[in-house]
Amino acid sequence: MAKPITKIEQPTLTEKEMQQRSLEKVIKDVADNAEGIQQTIQLLQELHNSGVLEAVKALFEAKEKITKIAVGQLLNPPVTRAINNVMAAAEALTELDPEMTKKLTGSVVKGLKKAEEDIENNTQVGILDLLKALRDPDINRAMGFSLRFLKGMGEGLKD
Repeated sequence: MAKPITKIEQPTLTEKEMQQRSLEKVIKDVADNAEGIQQTIQLLQELHNSGVLEAVKALFEAKEKITKIAVGQLLNPPVTRAINNVMAAAEALTELDPEMTKKLTGSVVKGLKKAEEDIENNTQVGILDLLKALRDPDINRAMGFSLRFLKGMGEGLKD
């Protein structure tokens, strides 16, 4: 009777055989993805021709210096205040009704157009014109809106 197999020997590959297998895998991957590789080469050539590739390379080579400059700029008080202001404005915008914001910005645009027309026509406004304007429903609506806006703003400033 034959002896039972107790040990399985794995074939050991030489360095050259491992390189040959790796090379075959790379060749297979290139063959499978030929179109994508060709497009990538074309893209790299365009980036090289336009000088962008060299700029990106220089950017990566100088990454430490650029990072120090960027962090230094971010720590400047004016930049920090600007970032804080943008965050506060974004927070305030989340509390506004989008339809009201749209209506308000549309009204502002329309008002600016009317004001521009009066500037072009060099229209003079007298005291009687102001008194008549208070009876105009559109002006009265805007005045009421402005007064309530100022009231709410004043209440907010008190806190």
